[in-house]
Amino acid sequence: MIPQPAFLPMTPEEAKALGISEFDVILISGDAYVDHPSFGTAVIGRVLWEAGYTVGIIAQPDWTRPEDFLRLGRPRLFFGISSGNVDSMVNAFTPNKKRRSSDAYSPGGKLKRPERAVIVYANKVRSLFPGTPIVIGGIEASLRRFAHYDYWSESVRGSILADAPADVLVYGMGERQMEEIAARCAAGQSLRGIRGTAVGIPPAEWREIDQSGYAVIPGFPGVRESPEAYARAFALHAAEQDPVRGKTVVQTHPKTVIVQYPPALPLSPAELDRVYELPYARAAHPSYREPVPALEPVRFSITTHRGCFGSCSFCALTHHQGRIIQSRSQASIVAEARRLARMRGFGGTIQDVGGPTADMYGLFCPQWETKGACPDRRCSPECPNLQTSHARQVRLLRELREIPGVKRVFIASGIRFDLALADDAGYLEEVCAHHVSGHLKVAPEHVAAGVTRLMNKPGREIFDRFRERYAEASRNAGKEQYILPYFISGHPGCTLADAVELAEYIRDNRLYTEQVQDFTPTPMTRSTCMYATGIDPATMEPVHVPKGREKQIQRALLQYRDPKNRSLVIEGLKAAGREDLIGTTWQCLVQRAGGVRGELTGRKR
Repeated sequence: MIPQPAFLPMTPEEAKALGISEFDVILISGDAYVDHPSFGTAVIGRVLWEAGYTVGIIAQPDWTRPEDFLRLGRPRLFFGISSGNVDSMVNAFTPNKKRRSSDAYSPGGKLKRPERAVIVYANKVRSLFPGTPIVIGGIEASLRRFAHYDYWSESVRGSILADAPADVLVYGMGERQMEEIAARCAAGQSLRGIRGTAVGIPPAEWREIDQSGYAVIPGFPGVRESPEAYARAFALHAAEQDPVRGKTVVQTHPKTVIVQYPPALPLSPAELDRVYELPYARAAHPSYREPVPALEPVRFSITTHRGCFGSCSFCALTHHQGRIIQSRSQASIVAEARRLARMRGFGGTIQDVGGPTADMYGLFCPQWETKGACPDRRCSPECPNLQTSHARQVRLLRELREIPGVKRVFIASGIRFDLALADDAGYLEEVCAHHVSGHLKVAPEHVAAGVTRLMNKPGREIFDRFRERYAEASRNAGKEQYILPYFISGHPGCTLADAVELAEYIRDNRLYTEQVQDFTPTPMTRSTCMYATGIDPATMEPVHVPKGREKQIQRALLQYRDPKNRSLVIEGLKAAGREDLIGTTWQCLVQRAGGVRGELTGRKR
């Protein structure tokens, strides 16, 4: 077995220096190669190398030139293809479908990846290397494994397996699946039946199978034509995305039948530790002459866990990492922090200690191991089975602060405020005293009751309680600290009246509104299903969907302070019957033409 190299090889010269004449696996990515545990290609490559396979990297190949794909030759086992850390369409376009001018995952921010990168790369590889297995994965493939609404073409597209000539699709985080795929390829075995994967099979073969025990969802032609069928299909496959109780899900397409096997089992703490203890360089490959912008915000960050049981409707994490929290051991995390403290360039600050939601580290439900996450309710502080004490994270943070060379430990990935309120271990007070860099990220997303219900987010009252407790904890720590709230405009179910309600809340509480995200329908979320169909798949009830001009107005209302939004704000307030908010008094959101807004002196805060 060849020891782990400083960087996984990207060139024949690097391969030769390691004594490699033929790679076992070649990974192709739409990202630059950054050897850091926040970058999927590095993680999968290191895990496979640790398992005894040699791995080469082709990063951001020019899809118009075969030379880039031929550079490392034909792998002994398979090609692994990913668009990178982000979906290539989200990466290429803004929510308004305007072309982005830079790519944070490329050296110097240059644009180097094609649209629908997985399909483009897979077709190129198949043409150049017929007969070599192709494995597709990453966020783009994972969330397009069934027929899905595609915001950029404003149409329902079939599974990516119907367009990309792949032998198997890996969904979720992928370490277990990729190791098993490599072992099966080495043994000449079938790639069917692997947990956490999906395959396409011929329709004739599907018709010969005993279909009992499968979750068969409405097929592609049906979901393309019928909003009701699309909503039913989403609800059915969403119900099977649990690793303990999930069934195999099947969706027919005209020329193939998509078979998704149950999700991969969660990694144990020891297995997760192993993944993050591999010798990542935490740097971009030395061949790059310009920095990769996406690296700097995470270079000295630490991942503590995976999974999120928040189940926010607009987030695909439920379908990618799952609801079951997989936490690393405290010893492994502390050891990683000690390694960071010895690294060249470390200035004493650990930029983030967290995961999808920082304060879910160490939280646990005793039913997860035997029954999985409950199918008929969401995990929340109200559930008596959910262990909500943050004592384990508090102990971790205290030990990290004591490491020689570590001056500051921040929580930049945000916390779930309803969980922080439910804690009995003084977590919020600990965070306010030691782990906030001036602003704490939280994501209420909205305050209107109907909207937060559809978002599956806590309501206004809980956010207000959190703000009060956060302010008190900051005062007690002797610090002036603020909340940086994230809001979403134009979410399904949000009316103009709801948008005005949120704008007034922002006004009354003097909140920052730089972090407003215009809702973007990305594949495989409940919110996208609502956007595409006008139906809530959880209830099959109709939902108002703001689009076009109304969507623009809703965003402008949340950023009413920006002068360039004035005409849209006025239009929205008139349409909502709230012309009382157009004028010169302090409570008005925008002034009338030629008017001067009054001062805020004397207003209640």
